[in-house]
Order: sequence, then structure tokens, then C-alpha cells
Amino acid sequence: MPNLSVSRRVLSLKPSVTVAFMNRAKGMKAKGLDVLNFSAGEPDFDTPEPIKASAIESLRSGCTKYMPTLGTPDARAAIARKLTEENGLPGVTADHIAIGSGGKHSLFVACHVALDEPRPGEPHQEVLLPVPTWVSYAPIAELAGGKVIELPTTQANGFKISPEQLKAAITPRSRLLILNSPSNPCGTMYTPGELKALGKVVADAAATVAPDLLVLSDEIYEKIVYGGIEHYSIGADPAIAERVLTLNGLSKAYSMTGWRIGYLAGSGAFGKTFINAMGVLQGQMSTNITSFVYASIKTALEQCGGEVARMRDAFSRRAGLINELLATIPGVRNTRATGAFYAFPDISAHFGKTSKGGRPVRSAMEFCEVLLEEHLVALVPGEDFGGCGKNHARISFACSEEQIERGVSRLGEFVAGLR
Repeated sequence: MPNLSVSRRVLSLKPSVTVAFMNRAKGMKAKGLDVLNFSAGEPDFDTPEPIKASAIESLRSGCTKYMPTLGTPDARAAIARKLTEENGLPGVTADHIAIGSGGKHSLFVACHVALDEPRPGEPHQEVLLPVPTWVSYAPIAELAGGKVIELPTTQANGFKISPEQLKAAITPRSRLLILNSPSNPCGTMYTPGELKALGKVVADAAATVAPDLLVLSDEIYEKIVYGGIEHYSIGADPAIAERVLTLNGLSKAYSMTGWRIGYLAGSGAFGKTFINAMGVLQGQMSTNITSFVYASIKTALEQCGGEVARMRDAFSRRAGLINELLATIPGVRNTRATGAFYAFPDISAHFGKTSKGGRPVRSAMEFCEVLLEEHLVALVPGEDFGGCGKNHARISFACSEEQIERGVSRLGEFVAGLR
């Protein structure tokens, strides 16, 4: 066999632990096992009918050819209207919007436009990342040439950084601050006041030590909020608007995960420059997304508010249910979710124990592996989310209340059997 290899760049990438546990659970279920899967960050609802009808009509009308790289004018304009009217982003037009193949793809392109590999002798540009956080931010930022600086948070402070913590972390090399509110995996979110306070730190730093600092605000869960906290887009802050890249998509709020529709927006003159650069890079990658789904974007944003509200209400009920049930399990400490559809309980009280089947439980990874194998419940271990995530497991409650009740019951049986 020839002595061949793949690139060091790819070999250094860690596979997504979320995808790994999701695939294991699906594989076990395909073998006939009664696996209860809480690993996928995917709503269990069907895509609303008006959205599907728009795509079908577009397909039947012959919309099957190449499209502009960053999206059709109508789709980009619909997103710009939404961001202007709902989110209050200033200076956003269709020319400030880049539509990509899902939020992850838009994030990938944005990081490669924002970050440079250092020249010999130069330090890396720094990416400030509050942790725990979604598993893909750090690998994508590092692949683009950035150096990730973790900003640790705790369950006690709602998994949120403080203005003082951010100020202390910013250096002349700081290039990108990534924020995600509501949060995957934590299920918590910043208040408008907290985000405005972070925005002031960014504005002050940009005027002094970090003139190249940008903020990437991932707002993919913005419509799934139910804890009494109003969603606020930090890009609406006029002091930093042109420094903010707002990432969003249709996957979560509209239950369109498989449609692969993400988008990124910038404001003002620099926002347009940044989006144009994304178009150059995307033109060498995927070019446009599937042609006949563009029509569904306008339909989703302008006609499906009622369906979104019904799904949000269901997630609110599920958040209350899972919080109530987890509270009955000794040694499992949970913070009630206020947004998204995740519980992120601390399970570390059970590390160092042994399962009924004789398996050691020394970490979140082992906790989740043994739980899946012995009780057929799939959670996501928290190590790859960073920071204190190593003491936690993520539970997606984007599933029925009946499954939540059965799954937490099995989790309780598993914990009761640990010695």
C-alpha cells in the first residue's frame, strides 16, 4: 500500500461529539433497540406547510438553475427587511446579506474572511470565546488561522461572561468575539442590558487597544425564547453596529434543519465590504444554495409567525417539564432554560462511581457512554463544549413530552444504580 496521507490541517480537527452521539444513537435504533435520543439539536416538528409549498411551486416553475452566489435579490431583501424591522440593525440592505448552506457554512466562510494565518514571526489573531459553547466555533476559528482564547463561565452566573471579564481578555491581537444567545448548549441567554454592557466594552476597546475587533453574534435561536428575557441583537447598538456580524438561519425556529439555509449580515460600509468578500470565497466553494428553496425564505420570514409561536410554546412547556423532572434526581444540578431547547445539567457529583453493569463513570464522556449502552438514552457529553462543560451533559428537549418523561426516568434509574 502506498505511503499516502491526508492534510495535517484536517487530521488536527476533532470530530463533532454531538454528531458522533447522534449517529451512534441512530445506528442502535436501526438495529431495533429502544433508544431515546436527546443528542440532536433538531426540532421534532415538521416544516410548516406554507414553506414547503413555496419550494414546491418554485421547483415546478423551473427554478432549477444556478443562482447568484450570495442568494436571490428577493431572498436577500426579505432577510434585510427582517433584520431592520425586527432586530433594529442599522444600515442593512440586500447587499449586506450573504445566504449560505446552513449556519455552520456561513460561520465557516465568515471566519475565513475575518481571520488571517499569521506571517512568520507574527502572533495569531485572537478569537474570544465564552465557554461552554457550541462545539464547532473553536475548530472553525482555528482552521481559519485564529487562536481561541476561552472565557470561562459557570452555572452560577448563567454561563455568561461579565463586562469586566471581557475587558481583561481583550488585547491588541483580539480580532473576533463570538457570542451565542440563546446558548447552545447552555439554554440560557443574555439580557438586553448585559449585551449593551458588553457592547460598550467592545466600543471602548476598539477606540484604544483593539481597533480591528469584530463581534460575531450567533442568533440562530432568537425566536425560541420563553423565560421572560427579550432577545436583543447586539448589532443594533449604533456604537458598534459596523463591527457586528449577525449570524442566523431558518433551521431552528422554522424547523428546517435539512433545508440548509443560513445567512450572515453586516451593517454599513464595512458590512457591505465584508459580505462582498464572503461572496468571493463562497464563489470558490458552494456558490449558491439549492435554487428552488430561496422562495421559501421570504415565506418563512413573512408568513409563518404563528407556526413559530406554537413551536416556541411547546419548547417552553418542555423546558418546565424537564427542569421539574431533573430536580428529582439526586446529584443532578440543572439551570432552567430560558431559550433554545437544551438542558445542561451538572452531573459531576456522580464521577468516580461504577454503574450496575460494572462500568466506571469518571467523566461526562463515560457517564454518557455508559448511559447509552446500559439504559439506551443518548445525551451529549460536555467536554467538547469547553470550560466547565466537562462536568455537564447536554440534553436536547426538542422531542415529545412523553419521550422526556421516559428518558429522564431512565436517567434516574441509571443514577440510582451508581455505586
